[in-house]
Amino acid sequence: MTPFQQSQRGEGKVGCILTFLVIAVVCAVAFKVAPIYYANMELLDKADLVATMGSRVPAEQVESEVRAKAKELDIPEALKPGAIKVTKVVTGESGVCKIVLNYKRKVDLYGFTTIEIKQDKVIEKTIYTNF
Repeated sequence: MTPFQQSQRGEGKVGCILTFLVIAVVCAVAFKVAPIYYANMELLDKADLVATMGSRVPAEQVESEVRAKAKELDIPEALKPGAIKVTKVVTGESGVCKIVLNYKRKVDLYGFTTIEIKQDKVIEKTIYTNF
């Protein structure tokens, strides 16, 4: 063996510890942020479903269904005035049901920092009054 090969033992303790720390930080952030994203996407799916059935119910009922889902998912920012707007415009035999979701949620990352997740989506579905 050469002297160079004898000094290398194949140990990578520093690299292993740093990799473990990076993975731990990513998992900790994902633990806090993933439920927020999931709840936002579930509210968006519900709004899309309700907008599809918008021809059968008035705009107030559409808004109340979306707000009920936001309350169920524990999204208090979506319950504030102006966070959810529903408009229905019917002209002749067709129209548009438009739902606007516009709110921000703050996530505290273990006291180190906070991040803001913004939900700014517009859902427009064509509604038909006479099939």
